[in-house]
Amino acid sequence: MSSHSGQDNDGVAEFGYAPSLDRSIGKFASFAAGVSYISILTGVFQLFYFGYGSGGPAYVWSWPLVFVGQVMVALCFAELASRYPVAGSVYNWAKKLSTPTTSWLAGWLLLISSICTVGAVALAYQITLPQIWHGFQIVGDGTGTYDFSVNGVILAGLLVVSTTLINAFGVRLTAIVNSVGVFVELIAAVLLVVALALHITRGPGVLLDTHGLGRGQHFGYAGAFLVATLASAFVMFGFDTASSLGEETVDPKRTAPRAIIRAVTASFALGGLLLVFGLLAAPDLGDPKLGSADGGLQYVVLSILGGPLGKAFLICVVVAITVCTLAIQAAAIRTLFAMARDGNLPFSSWLGRVHPVRKTPTNAAITIGVLAIATLVVNVKEPAIFTILTSIGIVLIYASYLLVTAPMLRHRLRGGEPVSDPARGEFSLGRWGLIVNIVAVLRGAVMIVNLIWPRAEVYNSTAPYHWYLRWGGVLFVGGITLIGLLMYRLRIRHRTGVLAEHSLAGAAGPAVSPVRPGDRRDPAAEPVGAEKPVP
Repeated sequence: MSSHSGQDNDGVAEFGYAPSLDRSIGKFASFAAGVSYISILTGVFQLFYFGYGSGGPAYVWSWPLVFVGQVMVALCFAELASRYPVAGSVYNWAKKLSTPTTSWLAGWLLLISSICTVGAVALAYQITLPQIWHGFQIVGDGTGTYDFSVNGVILAGLLVVSTTLINAFGVRLTAIVNSVGVFVELIAAVLLVVALALHITRGPGVLLDTHGLGRGQHFGYAGAFLVATLASAFVMFGFDTASSLGEETVDPKRTAPRAIIRAVTASFALGGLLLVFGLLAAPDLGDPKLGSADGGLQYVVLSILGGPLGKAFLICVVVAITVCTLAIQAAAIRTLFAMARDGNLPFSSWLGRVHPVRKTPTNAAITIGVLAIATLVVNVKEPAIFTILTSIGIVLIYASYLLVTAPMLRHRLRGGEPVSDPARGEFSLGRWGLIVNIVAVLRGAVMIVNLIWPRAEVYNSTAPYHWYLRWGGVLFVGGITLIGLLMYRLRIRHRTGVLAEHSLAGAAGPAVSPVRPGDRRDPAAEPVGAEKPVP
């Protein structure tokens, strides 16, 4: 570890930060962070019913379609991770590539999306646990109007409390729990693929079956497929977590880029096989349970493998949901910490504090946990709580990604120097960088439009039906963006600056404004106007 210490710290020093976090994450733990955030057993099992119900068996083709776009984003991020492996990666990358306002907005959107996503993923307990044992349905029998949502909030809340405590204790414990969970998830996924393959009952031609969905609608099956595509888009993201933990990773400039690419490709391969063999092995593709929240792929597994063995696999799904929630929360904590360290949030001094013994941002961990539970409580009597929280969270995270890839593309088109340099041992796309970057930007823009489109199937799928619920995604995302910009432009930008306890003396810090009397800032930090894009 010591052989890399100087190189590791250089990545932090380039932003003007003094090393303060515990650098103990190894190669597998870094890979596991990206895999557990994507979490195929969580996402595929959590969203199969939505994709199948919206697009029929043919929805499976949305999986490779989404992957092509996301791997382009992952490659762009791998370049940036190789040069800038720092906490709150998306926020700090935007800082190097664009203006202070853009970077702050990227961090703000990512932060809000992560808080929503922590709650949304934790709600997957409700889709799985009651199918393992009916005793997990604490509220009612599951048939009442609010039985699903209220019980889901209780189970999700207990999970978030647990992951908050683990994250607050320190990154070593987080990495151990996450790595063990990912190991179980990967083994279970491989075994489940084999088990489903051994029970195939139909040929691959069924993968083109649309079940007549979209008939009579304006865009026909294309419209139904675009809705079903959201089920795949909701899964394949979060690979940047490996870089967001860069300040806590050994040799991050080598480890993080590889972890990002391996995480997204491994998840694509295993997730795709689960979807294909699940459809080919399902006893009856006409069974309405396949498109129901209390059925889905869990129902297929239980039907094929029987009670004991099927439930054993579902227990592995519960493990995957647990570490997925843990990883998303860990990434959210680093974003919150990174922004607070720059004085870019209210109560920055408290939020940016690192525990002196555990070397982890404990206050940020507690804050993320409390806010995630708050999002659950606010929506406790919304039957479509999972779909709404997930949709909003994913729109915001795709938008934050676009605030990195778009400035990155502008930098390339202006003929700037390469973002990364292989001569320095950094990962580089070379001459393919421009093409990859263009695809990443175009695909990101298209997905945002598809995700935020005010469809009743997504934002108001159950009664009561109101226009403001259907337009909830647009209103919430627009409101959050506007509130964030007003906060930053009117107040925060005038107080921004590296907190003194995080400043590296004599190093050029990130863009900051002049210090106000009484602020705990580095007086030697550069003003906002001095910030430059990637050199």
